[in-house]
Amino acid sequence: MKRRVVITGLGTVNPIGNSVTETWEAAKNGVCGIAPITHYDTANRKVKLAAEVKDFDPLTVLEKGELRRLDQYSVFAICAASEAMTDSGLDMDQVDPERCGVLFSSGIGGIETIEQDEKRGLEKGFDRVSPHFVPMCISNMAAGHIAIRFGFHGMVSAVVSACAGGTNAIGDGFRQIKDGYHDVMIVGGSEAAISELPMGGFTAMRALSTAEDPSRASIPFDKERSGFVMGEGAGALVLEEYEHAKARGARIYCEVAGYGSTCDAYHVTAPLEDGSQAARAMELAMQEAGIQPEEMDYINAHGTSTALNDKGETLAVKKAFGDAARHLQISSTKSMTGHLLGASGAVEGILTALSVANDVVLPTIHYQVPDEDCDLDIVPNTARHTTVNRAMSNSLGFGGHNASVVFVKAK
Repeated sequence: MKRRVVITGLGTVNPIGNSVTETWEAAKNGVCGIAPITHYDTANRKVKLAAEVKDFDPLTVLEKGELRRLDQYSVFAICAASEAMTDSGLDMDQVDPERCGVLFSSGIGGIETIEQDEKRGLEKGFDRVSPHFVPMCISNMAAGHIAIRFGFHGMVSAVVSACAGGTNAIGDGFRQIKDGYHDVMIVGGSEAAISELPMGGFTAMRALSTAEDPSRASIPFDKERSGFVMGEGAGALVLEEYEHAKARGARIYCEVAGYGSTCDAYHVTAPLEDGSQAARAMELAMQEAGIQPEEMDYINAHGTSTALNDKGETLAVKKAFGDAARHLQISSTKSMTGHLLGASGAVEGILTALSVANDVVLPTIHYQVPDEDCDLDIVPNTARHTTVNRAMSNSLGFGGHNASVVFVKAK
C-alpha cells in the first residue's frame, strides 16, 4: 500500500524574506526583491541587477567558527533547514533517525569559494589554498551539513539537475516516503551564485537580463522579457508520512500528491520547442495525484522571463491541460524572487504549498505588455484570494530536465 506524504515544516532565506512568514507576506503583496548588485563592482559589467538576500544574519543559527568553513550556499541551506525543522516541531528523540533522510539540491554548489581559492592559488601557490576548499565547494555538502546538524542517518544525497533540482528534490523525497523507505525527509535546494564568475558565464551566453530598471528586468510572460535575473537563497521542506505526522499531532500544511520528471533529450540549454516533455512531466504528476486537468486550480510556473522558456512552457501547459488550460491560473513568482537556479523549485514549492494552505494565488508582478505566445491567465500584478484545492509547481532546467509536483489540501 502506498503511503500518504504531507508537509509539516517550511523554511527559507531568499530575496524577499529571511523567513517563511516574511516571504509569504512579501509574495502576497507583490514585493520585488530585485535591485542593483552589491556583492561586487558592476562598473564594467553588462548586468547590473540581481535578486540578493538582504539583511541576513546567519549568526542567529551558526557560530562564527562554522561560517569560516562554509560556502554561502551551505549557510543558506542550513538556516532554511533549521527553520523548517523548528517549524515542524519534530523531536529527534521520538523518531527513528535511520528513517529520516535529506535530499537537497544545488545547481552550482560553492562557486564563490572556487573563485576565491582560484585567486589565492594564483597569488600564493595552489598548495596554499584553504584546507576547507573541497568540502566548502562540492554540491552535496549542504545535504551533508543538514544531516549532521539533525542526526539523520537515512538516505542523504544531492540532486543536481540545474534549475529543476529543487523540484526534483521534493519529488524524489516524496517518493522515498510514499514507497516506504523513509518516514521523514528534509528536501529543498540552495544557491549562492551572485558572484563574478557565474554571472559572467550567464551574461556571455545572453541568458541574463541587462535591464537597469528592476520593474522591467524579471518580467515573465511579458512580450518585452529579455532574460532572467539571478537570485540566491534556499528553501527547505519537511516531508512526513501522514500517519507518522498525525500520531505526533503535527500541523500539516498540505499533502504532496504527485510527481513527474522527464527529459527533453534535445539541447543543453534550449527547451524542446513543442514543450512535449515538459507537458509529460505535468501529466505524470497529475496521474499520480489522481487529478484531472480541469480540477487543477493553480500552477506556479517555471516562468524565467526568457523568450524561449515562457513560450515553450505556455505550449507545454496547453498540451498537458487541453481545454482546461484556458481556465487555469498561472503565475511566476520569479518576477519577485529572480531565478534561484537549484533553489528555485524549493522556494517555489514552499510558495505553492502556502497557496494551497491559505487559498491565495500569487501574482506575476510588473506585467505590462501581453504576448500572443503566452496567452494564458498569468495572474498579472495582484494576488487573488480564491479557493486553491490543488496546485502544481513546475521547474525546467539546462540539460532538458523537467519536473512537476502536485500539492493538494490534506484531508
